[in-house]
Amino acid sequence: MELSRSVVTDEAESYRESEPLFTVEDQHLDILPGMFADGEFGRRDAEWVVRWHFRRFLGAYPDAERQRREEQFRENDFDRVRGVLVDLASLPLAEALDRLTALDGVDVPVASAFLQFADPESYLVVGEREWSVLHHAGELPDPYPDPPSTTDYETYLDTCRSLADEFDVDLTTLYRALWRLAAVTDANHER
Repeated sequence: MELSRSVVTDEAESYRESEPLFTVEDQHLDILPGMFADGEFGRRDAEWVVRWHFRRFLGAYPDAERQRREEQFRENDFDRVRGVLVDLASLPLAEALDRLTALDGVDVPVASAFLQFADPESYLVVGEREWSVLHHAGELPDPYPDPPSTTDYETYLDTCRSLADEFDVDLTTLYRALWRLAAVTDANHER
């Protein structure tokens, strides 16, 4: 599969039309950056990001693992969570990932979800689906590293930023296209 501006914009539009979490996700992309930056959010707002990360798979993610990770995150001291999320805007990427992954229930993919909802103009979430599309399109040389490291995320993010610039789209549009294209990539590789 070759990525192009038209493929990305068409698939992002398909995401808008068919993904059940689109509306609530879009609302959170609008409100959470300001809430996180100002520290004006509650525990449930932070927990929502973790729930979104796993529940966007619509049951395809192992339920027991999802519940375990959500419960682990809930056990974090909320003042600590608030401090990390408020500081995200002022931290270099590696330090932001270190601080996020020091929280219970947060690995690099979940941390990337927090980064996306803290600053959707600068970050997007990473996972096997998104990474695999880029790998099969020849944009990332290696298959998905499970789990990805900070360096892996930096490589992924650099690739995504370059593609977003090349296609003249924002990172949210690129993420949505990658998510939708994963189904096509999976179907092609099962044959």
